[in-house]
This record gives sequence, C-alpha cells and structure tokens, in this order.
Amino acid sequence: MVKIINTSGKRKTAIARATFQTGKGVVRINSVPLDTYGTELMRMKVSEPLILIPRAIEDIDVSIHVVGGGTIGQAEAVRTALARGILKWHNDPKIKDIYLAYDRTLLVNDSRQKESKKPHGRGARDKFQKSYR
Repeated sequence: MVKIINTSGKRKTAIARATFQTGKGVVRINSVPLDTYGTELMRMKVSEPLILIPRAIEDIDVSIHVVGGGTIGQAEAVRTALARGILKWHNDPKIKDIYLAYDRTLLVNDSRQKESKKPHGRGARDKFQKSYR
C-alpha cells in the first residue's frame, strides 16, 4: 500500500506544497533535487528538519512545489512544509518536541507580512520631503 501525505508551508508571499510518499529518500523542490537546489544558504535552510532527525526520510520520496515570494521566503516555506510532513508521517511526539525546541517556525507559519504603503510617501514609513518654497 502506498502511503501519501500532503502538507504546506508559508512565509511572506511564498507558498510551498509538499507530497510525501513511500520511496527511496529523494527530496525534490520544483523538480530539482535538494543537492542542486538554489544557493548553499537555501540548501542549509531547507535541510534543517532533515539534520535534526537524521533518518527521517530514508524510505520517503518528497516532492515540493513552491511559488511566490523571494528565494529565502521560499526556502523557509519549504522547510516548514518538510518538517510538518515528517512529523505527520512518523506521528511521533518526540519529533515535535525536537523541532519546537530548535525553532518554532519549523512547524508554525511565520505570520509577519510587509507593511502596506501609505499615500504620503514612497513606502510604509517614508514620507515625501516637506518644502515651504
């Protein structure tokens, strides 16, 4: 029987959707293997859940599709989706404790968003310069 689990993760405007199924331990992000995905910093961010639980995906194939946002936002969305999937797959409270002790955003979406622009300036807080002449 093939076991399939779907999870998701968000960060700013980036959304990652992950599909876990029995396999050989391959992680693909947008059809690219984790070994060659993005920069080294992005790979380190994404692999944090795998480093904390070393044998977590030995018999699992993970396919992650991520859209929106920037590179680091996407990496953080992917790591959340990956950690949630590992937790759901193994259903072990020890894993949850390890992830929460390390970083809460592994399991909980970071709700912070960009502050919206105001009408009297170029950005959220910036104001146009005042001139009397």
